[in-house]
Amino acid sequence: MTAVVTLTPNPSLDLSTTVDRVMPTHKLRCGAARRDPGGGGINVARVIRRLGGEVTAIYPCGGATGQLLAKLVEREHIVSRTSEMADETRQDFSVHEDTSGKQFRFVLPGPMVAEHEWRACLDTFAACAANADFVVGSGSLPPGAPPDFYARANRIVKSGRGKFLLDTSGPALKAALAEGVYLIKPSLRELCEAAGELLDGETEWIRACAGLVKDLRAEIVALTLGHRGALLVTRDRVIRAEPPPITPLSSVGAGDSFLGAAVWALAAGHDLADVLRFGVAAGSSAVLNPGTELAHPDDTRRLLDAVTIRELN
Repeated sequence: MTAVVTLTPNPSLDLSTTVDRVMPTHKLRCGAARRDPGGGGINVARVIRRLGGEVTAIYPCGGATGQLLAKLVEREHIVSRTSEMADETRQDFSVHEDTSGKQFRFVLPGPMVAEHEWRACLDTFAACAANADFVVGSGSLPPGAPPDFYARANRIVKSGRGKFLLDTSGPALKAALAEGVYLIKPSLRELCEAAGELLDGETEWIRACAGLVKDLRAEIVALTLGHRGALLVTRDRVIRAEPPPITPLSSVGAGDSFLGAAVWALAAGHDLADVLRFGVAAGSSAVLNPGTELAHPDDTRRLLDAVTIRELN
């Protein structure tokens, strides 16, 4: 397996629990709490490691929350390279309402980072990314980080042998696309934002993805479409994936699981059709699990054959 590095500038400690019913004012008695390491790149690393890949996770840590985060990452047998920050690492939490089956997700902002802190994160990243074949930047940017943070990371990767894959949105995505990246994994909403227009239907999705490739902003666009599957577009190929029929228990972690499995498949040398197949199977696996458990390798492999792949003209 070739070397994979992930970059998570705004990691989190993810807390999940259950409650009978969400109501205002009342004291709500919750079930047992589950704590998982979180943030886009860390989640991607967790999935890669579960599938048997070797990966190094780069992220900043702060305070007692950051120490617990690092311990949880280590518990999943992932190599960490961390930089320090003064404020506490953020926490997110989700609540599953038993009576309705609905999930409520609360995402807190990250700590304000000083210039020397985000530069320290990039320095740590540069030391590890030089020997990597695939480098994944994923997640939001913390307050204080510049919009071109991922663009700077992309330049570091381009100076070596690696390929930079990105999952983010807004100004951070726009700045990185201006540099030209190997792969982006937008949701439909994020693709609409990047294209500056509403995109209605498969023909328009393909047109927008192909436009990014034609303009040399990305070599590969992997568009995730939730229950409708995914679409992968390169200069030469358009591949559509339909997901297996499942009953989801959660809405957390599908995108990160998709990207983690796709990167694992790329690093293992799979064809792009199988890269997409692994991604959709892992994304489907993730929503079968409560909380922030992400994709399980046994479920991912079991669902592979149920993913329908079509090559489009």
